[in-house]
Amino acid sequence: MDIDRHEPPAGEELYGRILEVTDLSIGLIEEMFWLMDRYFFVDRVAFERDLSRKDWVLLLRDRRNVVRGFTSLKLIKSEWEGRPVQALYSGDTVIQREFWGSLELPRIWGRFMLERIAAAGDVPLYWFLLSSGYKTYRFLPVFFKEFYPCCDQPTPPAMAALLDHFGTLLFGSEYHPDTGTVHLSNPTPLREGVAEVTAERLADPHVAFFVKRNPDHTKGVELACLAPLRADNLRPYIRRVLKA
Repeated sequence: MDIDRHEPPAGEELYGRILEVTDLSIGLIEEMFWLMDRYFFVDRVAFERDLSRKDWVLLLRDRRNVVRGFTSLKLIKSEWEGRPVQALYSGDTVIQREFWGSLELPRIWGRFMLERIAAAGDVPLYWFLLSSGYKTYRFLPVFFKEFYPCCDQPTPPAMAALLDHFGTLLFGSEYHPDTGTVHLSNPTPLREGVAEVTAERLADPHVAFFVKRNPDHTKGVELACLAPLRADNLRPYIRRVLKA
């Protein structure tokens, strides 16, 4: 029987898990693209190429096993100022509108993040995030006390240099250090009517800051962001979610 992916049952819950990209089936990738294409203008070839370069996918499904959201992840290992450094890079991220209030994504993402922190040991670990929409950017103040760029303070020179390092390492000339933005050759702008910036949204200082720093976000331009991945950098709210 075909499942209507457009209309989930009222009160449906999400269940998340981490999968290695090499374990994804053709059918699962098809479902992921279907969901991504519903909210973004996305090229199929570029989508699959980007996905193949990631290490993991955080997959969100409902009780009927229908894909309702996902984010792709890659661990970047490099050197900075003569020392090893790592970044957990988040790629394509989407959640079906009916599940925007679900806590399953922060719960599974947070637990995975803690696993990566433990695995990194003494090696500094960061979250490198691209944001072409304010909803993605809002994950930063929800999760972390310290993240950059932010509306509360200027980005310290050392963090700005590290952000430039990862931006250039991952995107080469597509990364623009002067603005801290990434202009992808195959951008994935949001479709009209999805997470549009309203006057009400602009009352949020984080949203207003995002729009100011990334005025071309509606064209798919991405704002590069960085947050130290340390247990003591988590907001108390996230700590409570992870214990639930």
